[in-house]
Amino acid sequence: MSENQHTVPQTPSMRLDGKTAVITGAGRGLGLGCAQALAGAGAKAILVSRTESELIEACQTIQDAGGLAEPLVCDVTSARQVTERIGGLEHIDILVNNAGTNIPEPFLDVSEENLDVVMALNVKAMFLTSQAAARRMAEQGGGAIINMSSQMGHVGSPNRTVYCLSKHAVEGMTKAMAVELAPQQIRVNSLSPTFIRTPLTETFFADENFLNWTLDQIPLGRIGDIEDIMGAIVFLASPAAALITGTSLLVDGGWTAK
Repeated sequence: MSENQHTVPQTPSMRLDGKTAVITGAGRGLGLGCAQALAGAGAKAILVSRTESELIEACQTIQDAGGLAEPLVCDVTSARQVTERIGGLEHIDILVNNAGTNIPEPFLDVSEENLDVVMALNVKAMFLTSQAAARRMAEQGGGAIINMSSQMGHVGSPNRTVYCLSKHAVEGMTKAMAVELAPQQIRVNSLSPTFIRTPLTETFFADENFLNWTLDQIPLGRIGDIEDIMGAIVFLASPAAALITGTSLLVDGGWTAK
């Protein structure tokens, strides 16, 4: 090839073979979907939650499909457990901070107890888990952290003041982490879905008025399915997103575009 000829650029791979991915809140729902997606792309998925029986069943599902999966029982609201169990892992290439909760109620009725519960899991636990994983990634020379946020980290909504508060905090934390950890080659992004059908949200959709209100907010006209976030998770974790950090990937059917 002469000096004047250029090499044709190649599309980066979205394969994750040989990588180790840690997924919190992975026993079911969105977290299990993330674990299945990453394992399907070739990563070894380490599934984290408090419930061992749920984790064992979830890992078996992934293994039956030909993927690699291991359970890790850990309460991510416990700083000690996070430090010992997640921080004690030998290798972490990818962290998906998925563990979270929501207690919808009118702002004027929010109790201090409910405020503490949501913030402890959605924000503090994510901070501590990221810190433990990032220390390992820094030693290794890099990694990718994906914080599960929400469209509610970009807008406001009635009866979800605390949830919006927590997810706006996640968006700010994501940007700050991305800037600070970039010299260690650790990429940090958030994934912000609209309402996704999971065991957590099905109770909301049982209310026909809420279901219709939700559908009215989504230009694409449907509730999200777990499959809708699986490709996005793999993309953000993969070499295809090598120059992407400090941003939020919205998978919201157009909710926040209005």
